[in-house]
Amino acid sequence: MGLFDKLTGTKRPDSGVTPRSIDEVRTALLALNRADAPYRVRNALPGEKADLVAECKIRRVGVTLKTRMRLIPEKREVRFLDERWENRSPDNASAKYGRGHAPAVYRQWETKEGPDGHRHRVEAFRFDTREMTDPLRDVVLGLGWTWRGAFKL
Repeated sequence: MGLFDKLTGTKRPDSGVTPRSIDEVRTALLALNRADAPYRVRNALPGEKADLVAECKIRRVGVTLKTRMRLIPEKREVRFLDERWENRSPDNASAKYGRGHAPAVYRQWETKEGPDGHRHRVEAFRFDTREMTDPLRDVVLGLGWTWRGAFKL
């Protein structure tokens, strides 16, 4: 793996894994939809310039994540673009947009009194963006396709 692959989050399947058809890849990605999953995988809308989209809204910390995926059957690869919208203020004054492979962990902390009588900071909420992207990547690699990060789809 080269430096560029590391920066974009590109991963290749293990040698010996037989590449499956585009229909099997699409079906397997859509099958990731479960009631307990923090994200939803769906067919892309025409304006999204992708084949499939995984979305996750974390209202508690004001973050929306989207992974757009384009399936390239000739190369047996899924090109993906991660996008993030962060809005941590109620008036949208500090809204931020980011794109590209950049795993992040969002946390919220609380102060609670411990058994020793002292106040301690404890983690009240945690979400790692890899909770969404890792299952997508693992399915693609397991089917013998490359998971290739892109800056533009």
